[in-house]
This record gives sequence, C-alpha cells and structure tokens, in this order.
Amino acid sequence: MTIAVLFFAVLAPWIALIGFLASRVLTSRLRNAVGFFHPFTNDGGGGERVLWCAVRAVQDDNPDLDCVIYTGDHDASPDSLLRRALDRFGIKLLFPPKVVFLYRRKWIEDNTYPRFTMIGQSFGSMFLSWEALSQFTPKFYFDTCGYAFTYPVARLFGCKVICYTHYPTISLDMLSRVRQRSSMYNNKASIAQSAWLSQCKLLYYNLFSWMYGLVGSFAHLAMVNSSWTKSHIEKQWKIPDRIKRVYPPCDTSGLQALPLERSSANPIFISVAQFRPEKAQAVQLEAFALACTMLDREMRRPKLQLVGSCRNKSDEDRLESLKQIAMQLNIAEDVEFHKNIAYRDLIDLLGGATAGLHSMIDEHFGISVVEYMAAGAIPIAHNSAGPKMDIVLEEDGQPTGFLAETVEEFANAIIKVLRMPEDERLKMAAAARKRAGRFSEQRFYDDLKAAIRPIIRHRSR
Repeated sequence: MTIAVLFFAVLAPWIALIGFLASRVLTSRLRNAVGFFHPFTNDGGGGERVLWCAVRAVQDDNPDLDCVIYTGDHDASPDSLLRRALDRFGIKLLFPPKVVFLYRRKWIEDNTYPRFTMIGQSFGSMFLSWEALSQFTPKFYFDTCGYAFTYPVARLFGCKVICYTHYPTISLDMLSRVRQRSSMYNNKASIAQSAWLSQCKLLYYNLFSWMYGLVGSFAHLAMVNSSWTKSHIEKQWKIPDRIKRVYPPCDTSGLQALPLERSSANPIFISVAQFRPEKAQAVQLEAFALACTMLDREMRRPKLQLVGSCRNKSDEDRLESLKQIAMQLNIAEDVEFHKNIAYRDLIDLLGGATAGLHSMIDEHFGISVVEYMAAGAIPIAHNSAGPKMDIVLEEDGQPTGFLAETVEEFANAIIKVLRMPEDERLKMAAAARKRAGRFSEQRFYDDLKAAIRPIIRHRSR
C-alpha cells in the first residue's frame, strides 16, 4: 500500500496537468446532454428503475437536454427503451432517450475475471467509459450503476460527474469479514480458513479501498440510497458536502391501492430479487422448508413464490440450482419460480402475498422490502443495513414487520405470520404500508431534482 501511495504521489501532479490540458481541449466537444452510464439496461432490478426515474426527472426539469443511454445491449433502441421503462416499471418517459452502444462490455463482466474480480471490473469500467465518452461526450456524466473508477475518466473528458450509488464497491464491513475470516459469497471458505491467504486478501482489500476512495472523490455530486450506504461512502470518499441521501424510487402508489385483506385459505410468501448470489434465495428455501416442518396440524401449508430476473447465463444456472435445492428439500410442489415477468404481473403476485421474504446480508436499501410493505405483505427481512436502519422500523409505535439473520429465525418469523390473528396482521400491514409511503417514487423525483439542480440547471443554460 505504501508503494502505491508513493507512486500516486509522484505521478499525481503530472496526471493533474495532463488532465487539465486535455479537458480544455475536450470541453469544446461537450454536447448539451446528460449521458447515463448503465451498461446493462435489461437487468430488471432496482438499479434499472433508478435509471428510468432519473431520466424522467432530468426530462421534467431540463427538456432542453438530451438524455443519452450508454448500453451494451445491442437490441436496445430509443423506442424499445421507452417501452421497456413503461412496461417493466410503469415509468412514462417524456421522449425516447438516445442510445450509444458499447462493444466492450465484457470488460466489466464478472466471468472475464476469474480472479481479482473486483479490481478487474473496476479497471475494465475505466476502459468501457473511455469507449463511451469517445463516441459521445455529454456535459453531464451520470453513473447509475456505481462504477466509481469511471469518474476520473469522465472528468478528463471535461464532464460534470453525477452518480447514484446503490452499494459501495468495497465496504468497511467487507474488510471486517476478511479480517475476522468469515466465509461468505465474496470470501471463499478456502481463503477464510487460511491465515496467510486472509492476510493477502486483507492487503488487497485495503489497497482497493484506498483506490476506491480516491476515484470516488472525483464526483461533483454523489447521491446514495440509504443511511448505511451514506455512512460508508462518507468515510471512504471523504466528500461529505457533496453526498446526498436520496431514497430509491419504490412503486408505493400503485401497490398501496391493493387491498390489505388476504385469503387465509392459501397463505403465500413471496420473494422478489434478482437471481444473484448475494440475494441468498437458498436461505429462504431452507427457512421455508424448516417452517413447513413446524406447522401445527390446523395450519394450512403455505406456498413460496420466488420472483426475479436473470441477467446472463450465470443467473440462469443459479435459478436452475435453486430449483434443484427445492427438490432436495422436498418442497418443490410448494415453490413457484417466476422469471423476468412483466411489471403488471408482479403487482398481481404482490397483491396475493401474505408476507415477503428478503435475505441479503447488508442490502444497501431493499426496494423489494418496501414493495412488500406497500402491497400489504408483512416483510421478513435480513437484520442488517437498509432494512434494519431505514425500512422495517416502527410507525406510530406499531411494528411493521420482522427482522431475522439465521435460517431458524426466518423460519420462526414465517410461523409467527401464519399464526397471527387476522386483525393483528391487518394492523401490522397498515403500519407497514404507511411507512412505505416515505419511500415513494414522487419523493425520489423531488429529492433527486433538488440534488442535481445546482449542477445541471446552472450549467445547462
């Protein structure tokens, strides 16, 4: 780490000088536009919802600015993206965004880097952003995916850099887990069990954390989606005056129109999350299977619906693996899998759910948890980060859901929901729905517009 610091200390003045001279030349090429760096425009998750809501917010406030999407999805077109925003997320853009295609997206895909994935993807994003900005250079560069290593590149091109950070690429919690040698999806058991390998990984993480803080500080405005993310980004990027907490847009208005009453004959538990390793759907299957063994004789056997999107073959394989786990746990007949469904179908499923499951450790925010609450489904969420600090909190003195960490705790929460008298469930569901209103799409629009106006409005005219 000391060598890296000395290296940057020697080269920093020269890099700054070259960057300044280059930016003076490149500024003349700037287009009156906002370029949204979002290489995967078909991921179907909360990040894509943020993208389209951010585009709509910019269009509302600055109709004179073009909105350009940098995407690696070559089947995308202005009209198809306009339709996707509406059909998948219920977001009506005022006019179609322009599209700039990226041909080297593999530089940021995890399967490109079997080892040192984090730093490989980060440096790869720098090359990908160079490709993007070389094709089209906007006045304002808006990263909606958390590729912080692209910010110095955008500054070099003369752009004003705005970002919406869902999750720090590396967090202090990740460093702590490696230090404590805890096994997890991003810390293999073979490393956790070795003192020497753990020390090597800790050195790597510390170096990367320092670099992450350096590149993040290039942002003119950093919006973050939760109290947990804000705390980490402030400590790492050290630009507290340029960091604003803007809760992500959750579809609370449409979901709040659903009736709170649920059929007691067929209790349904729903899980809405992309099929990614950190979402830990296997934990939900194990907890559901355990809960089924704990049912009283008079209790009706529940159903579990796993709803999510697949970005690539790795996600498809993970979905198939989850189906196999359900079979091994003897709950295959009780579990339904819904892949890449339309937004209107998601609303229908949420409207029939008694409760919703969430099991990701240190989920930065947890849009799905808010959606459960708005729809009238009791949330059972992981006891960490966003759900713990911002979402599943009391409302007017009333509990709004359950928090759990272990398989046993999730199973016990499932049983509590099944045993809950209807009037008690309705009281909790009503309190949860009221709290969900704090994270509405309209509040996102208002807060995001207020955050970006000092930068975009003053510079775009």
